[in-house]
Amino acid sequence: MPKTPDMSLPDPSRWKALVFIALAQLMVVLDATIVNIALPTAQQDLGISDGNRQWVITAYALAFGGLLLFGGRIADLWGRKRTFVVGLIGFAAASALGGAATGEATMLGARALQGAFGALLAPAALSLLAVMFTDAKERAKAFGIYGAIAGGGGAVGLILGGFLTEYLNWRWTFFVNIPFAIVAAVGAYFVIREPKGARNRSSLDIPGVVLSTLGLVALVYGFTRAESAGWSDGLTIGMFVASAVLLLAFVVTEAKVASPLLPLRVLTERNRGGVYLSLGLAVIAMFGLFLFLTFYLQVVKGYSPVKTGFAFLPMIVGMITGSTQIGARLMTRVPPRLLMAPGFLVASFGMLILTQLDVDSSYTGLILPAQLLLGLGMGTAFMPAMSLATHGVDPADAGVASAMVNTSQQVGGAIGTALLNTIAASATTSYIASHAAGASDPRLLELQGMVHGFSSAIWWAVGILAVSALIAATLVNTGRPGGGAPVAGSGGAGEGAEDEVRIPVVVH
Repeated sequence: MPKTPDMSLPDPSRWKALVFIALAQLMVVLDATIVNIALPTAQQDLGISDGNRQWVITAYALAFGGLLLFGGRIADLWGRKRTFVVGLIGFAAASALGGAATGEATMLGARALQGAFGALLAPAALSLLAVMFTDAKERAKAFGIYGAIAGGGGAVGLILGGFLTEYLNWRWTFFVNIPFAIVAAVGAYFVIREPKGARNRSSLDIPGVVLSTLGLVALVYGFTRAESAGWSDGLTIGMFVASAVLLLAFVVTEAKVASPLLPLRVLTERNRGGVYLSLGLAVIAMFGLFLFLTFYLQVVKGYSPVKTGFAFLPMIVGMITGSTQIGARLMTRVPPRLLMAPGFLVASFGMLILTQLDVDSSYTGLILPAQLLLGLGMGTAFMPAMSLATHGVDPADAGVASAMVNTSQQVGGAIGTALLNTIAASATTSYIASHAAGASDPRLLELQGMVHGFSSAIWWAVGILAVSALIAATLVNTGRPGGGAPVAGSGGAGEGAEDEVRIPVVVH
């Protein structure tokens, strides 16, 4: 059937919609770091034990990571606009509950609810943005703006969290989400018009939902527990074994059921596979870096929470520049791998500079240039990856393909925090043990050991980013966007629409 005349025209409200979608994304990304700054104060006020402190972070990560695929498929089945608005309202309510918490149980419950509604919100937001921007150049610009917000939001969260904790109260790190969510939900309700025919009308794959959720929760929890209890801990090993069994059962199920939660074709297409792998690995390196630099600046250099947040500004500037001025300008002119692979290599060079960290390292001489290179490289690499996230995928699977990108990064974040932190802690312990005999200042030795541990782990991050570059160079083989690469239509099959559907990636 031929297109109706209006179907070939771009959505007139697409730029307004971008404002509300980006606002929602900023809220979710802020929440990944803003609570970290407030955690020590909140722990003291609510009487949370040291053993349970990590659950304020872990409860969010488990719910978010475990339910992402389910949230993505709900967006496909139920409608992306509706899922987006419900996710925003739920996230606001969970934030209000967390801000008003009077005890440990309420706080942990609120964090789990935030993660669950975030898992609805994130895939719906990404797939909405993708189906509303159909022109390659406009998409590049929109994804550049969105990518800069997604990439830099974590550092903005450190600044805002520092301000709110120091000058107001830790509870405002939760309450600040409410105006974000309300404005985004109201704006989305009145502005966003989801294209007709892109909804998936098949039934929900309940066995797939159960197996994927339990498998991902076990995997994320295994890495989270490894960080505190060690890799040889019985429960840690048990979680990894359970995760492997559950996810293998999930793959077998998805290959057999008529309407799978995650069609295996979403994973097996070469370019999408390259995006999922390379970005998942890059997030492993980046999450570890955020953790180490935050500790280095506050513990070794004595920076306040606010000053620490501002110290991350060069990375934000680099990401915005790489995303909007390099990636967005070139992604319609050159093949994606010629941006992704060099981008990851530039980021690895920035990481390489940070291996030279010492107790007396200069911020302007070492940390600032390293952050600029990291931001430039990651921003440049993210842009073409965004355009490839649903390369060739059926529009009815756009939500779950988006969720797969988020899932790879959420799992990557959990792996990065646990793996690199464990490497750093081990290197610190061995350094202090080998230098204790001749040490005259125990405090200085402790700081030197900590920094040695950081630099040892950062070497691993350099190697991981280099592998990301290699994967991007070898697996990603499509031409430039709009240059004839196979992509999905934004309308239903019966409408014959041929506009591209591409979904960006989000960093948590």
